[in-house]
Amino acid sequence: MNLAFAYPRSRFEPAVFVDLNDKSERERLSKSALKGFFKLAEAWKLRDEDARELLGGLSSSAFYEWKKNPDRLLEVDRITRISYLIGIYKALHIIYGKKLADEWVTLPNKNVIFAGRTPLAYMQAGGLIAMQTVRKLLDARRGGL
Repeated sequence: MNLAFAYPRSRFEPAVFVDLNDKSERERLSKSALKGFFKLAEAWKLRDEDARELLGGLSSSAFYEWKKNPDRLLEVDRITRISYLIGIYKALHIIYGKKLADEWVTLPNKNVIFAGRTPLAYMQAGGLIAMQTVRKLLDARRGGL
């Protein structure tokens, strides 16, 4: 008798892995990532200094140049930041109506994670790891947790 152990089949299909260390992948994604980020910043009514901080502390001159001409190559860190922020934007729009979804990041929040601060202040202070935490929180809420 031959018993073969195997994981049961699943309907889960993993997302296609994107290697952001590959320059050609970053070239492919950079322009659309920046365009998406600037639309998100507009929808959230972010001040330019707040938007620059979310991008990792970008200088004013670079920020305005990027806004005017988003056709450039971004570093892994910046593409990752933008990816988290766009995921946060999407999750908020699934969970809440448009008005609250776009205001949520600038409203004080009593969740233990934020300790009364706004999610924006939390993400600015904590950088990439904080963005990941907010994204996980919202994805969990989206999933009913």
